[in-house]
Amino acid sequence: MAMSLLFGVVASSALVIGALIGVRFNLPKRLLAILLSFAAGSLITALAFELFEDAFEHGGIWRAAIGLAAGAIVFTVLSALLDRWAQAGSQDTPADEYQGSAKLDTDSAAQGHAPSKASTKGAAGLALLAAVTLDGVPENVALGVALGEGTGGLALLAAIFVSNFPEALVGASSMRDQGRSSAAIVGLWVGCAALLVIAVLIGAGPLSGSDPETISIPLAFAAGAVIASLADTLMPEAYENGGPAVALSTAAGFLLSFVLSLM
Repeated sequence: MAMSLLFGVVASSALVIGALIGVRFNLPKRLLAILLSFAAGSLITALAFELFEDAFEHGGIWRAAIGLAAGAIVFTVLSALLDRWAQAGSQDTPADEYQGSAKLDTDSAAQGHAPSKASTKGAAGLALLAAVTLDGVPENVALGVALGEGTGGLALLAAIFVSNFPEALVGASSMRDQGRSSAAIVGLWVGCAALLVIAVLIGAGPLSGSDPETISIPLAFAAGAVIASLADTLMPEAYENGGPAVALSTAAGFLLSFVLSLM
C-alpha cells in the first residue's frame, strides 16, 4: 500500500506542478503542443500494453471489448458536454469558428496571449479540470490494480504524469484568464490530485483482491477513456498548434513508455 501511495502521489503531482506553472507563466505554443503529443505517445503504449492487454488477459475479449466501448462512449459524451459548457460563455463567437476542443484552451497558456472575451467569460479551465478527473479516475484505478497485482505499472505511471502536466498547466492558465486567484486555482488542482491518489489506493486495495473478471472491466474502461481522449483532445490540439514536428515527440513518448513497460 505504501508503494501504491507513492505512485499515486507521483502521478498526481504533475497536476499540482502544472497548475503552479500555469498560474504564473506563459509558454511557447509549440512547446505546449510538443508536451501534449509526447503525452499522447506515452498513453498509446500504456493503453495497449498495460490497460487493454491486461483487461483481455483477466476477462477475455468480450469483457475487454465491452469495457473499452463503455469507456470510449462515456468519455466522448461527457467531453462533448464539457466542450459545450466551455463555449457557453462566448455566445458572440460562432460555434464553427472553434477548432479542436474548447476546454483545452491552449491560447490561455501561450506566450503573447492577452485575455480575450471568450477566455474571460468561458469555463474552459473548469471543464478541463472535470475532463482530467473523468479520465484520470479510471486510469489511476488501473494503476492501483497493476501495483496491487505486482505487474509493474511504470509505463502507466509515466503516461499519467506526462499527460497530467500539460492539461493542468493549460487548465490553470485558462482559470487565471477568468480572473480566479492563484490560491483558488492551485487549490482546485490539489483537490483533483488528492482524488486521483485515492483512486490509486482503491485500485491497489479492494479491487486488486477481486476476481480477474471483475478487474477486467475497469482496466478496459480506462483504455476506452484514454483512446477517446487521444482522438478527441490531445492529438488534434497537438497537431493544430505544433504542426508536423509533433510526430517526432509522439514517437519519443511512445518509445519511452514502451521501454518502461519492459522494466
